[in-house]
Order: sequence, then structure tokens, then C-alpha cells
Amino acid sequence: MKHGMKWALVALAGWAAACRDQGPAAGPQVEMGEPDAVFPETFALVRTVREMPDGRVLVADPMGQVLVLADLATGTADTLGGVGPGPDEYMQPDAVWPLPGGRTLLVDLGNSRLTELGADLEFESSRSFVIGDLAAGGPLVLAVPHAVDGEGRLYLRGFDGNRSGVDSAYVLRVDFESGAIDSVAHVATQTMTRTTTGSANNQNTSIRPVPLSPADAWGVAEDGRVVVAYATDYHVEWILPGDSTVAGPPVAYDPLPIGPGEKEEWQSAQGGSMSISMSASDVGMSLQVSRGSAGDSDDDLDALPWPEALPPFYAGEFNPVRIDPAGRAWVRVHTGASAPTAYDLFGASGEREARIRLLPGRRVVAFGSGVVYVVHADELGMESLERYALPGDEGDGG
Repeated sequence: MKHGMKWALVALAGWAAACRDQGPAAGPQVEMGEPDAVFPETFALVRTVREMPDGRVLVADPMGQVLVLADLATGTADTLGGVGPGPDEYMQPDAVWPLPGGRTLLVDLGNSRLTELGADLEFESSRSFVIGDLAAGGPLVLAVPHAVDGEGRLYLRGFDGNRSGVDSAYVLRVDFESGAIDSVAHVATQTMTRTTTGSANNQNTSIRPVPLSPADAWGVAEDGRVVVAYATDYHVEWILPGDSTVAGPPVAYDPLPIGPGEKEEWQSAQGGSMSISMSASDVGMSLQVSRGSAGDSDDDLDALPWPEALPPFYAGEFNPVRIDPAGRAWVRVHTGASAPTAYDLFGASGEREARIRLLPGRRVVAFGSGVVYVVHADELGMESLERYALPGDEGDGG
């Protein structure tokens, strides 16, 4: 199913009062407007969407513990599998990714495994996403993908052992067929604070990120190209097969101050973050991976170590750089609390080509054939799935 439309150009003057913007935006200003379809049921949390050949979409909701095949045209859905540890079950279906041959990769956090679904959506083989031996005490890799390329290789964040994972990480590429794991990029993570309490023989150490501190964002194209958006000098760089790179010029932006609204918006976005715990017993070591419930933070916002200004763009697992079918990188930029959502679009040269604007409270989760899928969080934190025509899909942007 093909959905196309010309770009809707928006005059900058019309947006000046509606959105605090970050500096001059190159290229056209594109307003997405209203969606062309909205699924009538809400979800607790949506990280990815997988469009099927017939236009229906797979949606994994880890908080709602459900995997559904949704039809936005009719507003109906079928539930796949069920909750449990069995071969056709899941505990926390966290994400769905396309694999070669029409197959689908289901990330099941609750069972610590990756499950393959066939082109007919039948549950097939499963494997642990833990690479390494807990009992041996050696290095472990949790192969929970941040992205998957067209060959089915997984991309994820691995901490830099030389720097204790405090402020940097590697982008790892995992090939399950060959067992190969290699590093394809090095990225900066958020600034971390370390707090140690207790006596010398009974110490507790807590490491937490500084909220809204700058961090690099990254994503992967279907052809295996990796794109990194660098926060210290806002620009993007494409890492091509063979390790050659194409870097774009710096992007001007005006840092926005962090006020009460930005702090509250950050706090509300902490629900659903992934937690990892390990425990020891008489039978050995065990690992649990899960997502918490939304809005469960009791932080005293004013007591946290805030930066003076917002970084240029969002980063993290809920706001990766996403690559559309035209090969353009979508970087979600900060616009201030309650302002319309905005994405900068970068082409293969690293040049910024356009700025896309969505209504407030929205974020892009996937692309399909001529469409972009967006989730809208309401005042209670429940998420609706929306579908829009992909800007520039008729050949005028990419």
C-alpha cells in the first residue's frame, strides 16, 4: 500500500510563536499535520513497529505484555501468542524487527531471549540474548538490538571497558549466524555521577546519568550504514561499509534553558526504562531484564544535577536516529516543554535537508511503504499509534 504526498511547506513566521526553535533550520519546514490513520486502542509502551506486506503492523507492548497484528484501516487487531515461558509465548515482548525472508525478530525481555517468527507469523526458534557465561565471570553482551540491518545483523550499545562505561560506549554489530561481534563506532554517553555510601566493608555504589546531559545518538540503515549524531558539535557522520566515513557540516542551534517544564517532561519520559539485575543462588548466577512501569520515579527534581541548557537533540533507546526508506536520517531535536515535536532530516552527504514538525507529545517509531508510524502519549502516559504519509516520498527529498 503506497501513501504519497507533496511536502507541506510551513512559513517560519507561522511557527515562531508556536515553537521555541533551535537556531536557523536549513531546507524546507515540513508540517506533518493530522495523521491519516489512528489505531483506536491504546498501548502502554511502543518502541518499534513492523509493517507487514499487506499494510498491517506488528506491535509489541512490553508493559501490556502483548504482541498484536494491528490493522489501522479497520481498527482491528489479532493477538499473537500468549504470556508465559513456552515456545509460542513471551513475558515482555519489547520490540519487533524485520529479518531477511519476511521473517520477524521478537525481543522478549521477560524470558531473556530472541524469538524468530516466520513469514506466516508462526513462532519458530528462540535463543538467549545473553552472549557469555554468567558463571565464568567474564564479559557479557546483552544482544538487545538498538537496530537491525537488512542482513539480519543486530546493532547494540556496548560499554567501553577502557573507560569503565562512564561516558562512552561502542556500537557493536552482532552476527548470530557466524558468531562474530565487532565494533563499528564509538559514541559519547550521558555524563554520569557516582555516589558511594556505607562503611569500607559494606559499600553501596550508585551510578546515575545526569538528566538531559548531552549524548550522541545513532542509527542503522537497511544497507548497514551507521549514522551518528554528535552532540558536542552538532553534526552527523555516516560510517559506510569498509569503515569509510562521510561527515556533514556543523548545525547551528540556540541552546534552550532547562526550566520546570523541561524537568517534568524528562521525569514523565522515564517510565518504561530497562533495568538489569543479577543474583546468585545455590544453583548459580541468574540475570533478569525488564521494564519498569511508567511514572514510577520519586526523584526530587530540583535536587538533581541539571545542566544549564538542553542538548541539541534527544538520545537513548526511545529516540534513536531512525532511517527512512529514502535513506534519510531523522534526528529528534529539543524544542522545549509542550512545544511541537521536531526532527532534523539529514541526507547521505550529512547535510541537513529539512526540519519535520509533528504535533506535541509525539515520537517516530518506524517507517513503512510510503508512511511513517508515530506514537502519541496522552496525559496518562498511554500511547496511541498513528500513521502519516512519509514527507518527500515522491522523490523530492532524498
